[in-house]
Amino acid sequence: MPALLRRIHRICSVLFTLGFIANVVAILLVEVPPTWVYVTALVPLFVLFPTGLYMFLRPWLSRAA
Repeated sequence: MPALLRRIHRICSVLFTLGFIANVVAILLVEVPPTWVYVTALVPLFVLFPTGLYMFLRPWLSRAA
């Protein structure tokens, strides 16, 4: 399970980076990019936050049990 979460977190971080680059390029090329361009960077963040939080808290949770 932790290995799967780590892999999902890595994949989402790559997707977030690509979405961020797409945002920067869209802002440079178009004065007002469409809304979906902004959302491309936000969607992976909804997965990155809980997986990153779990991996951060995991050592303390295992000590408490």
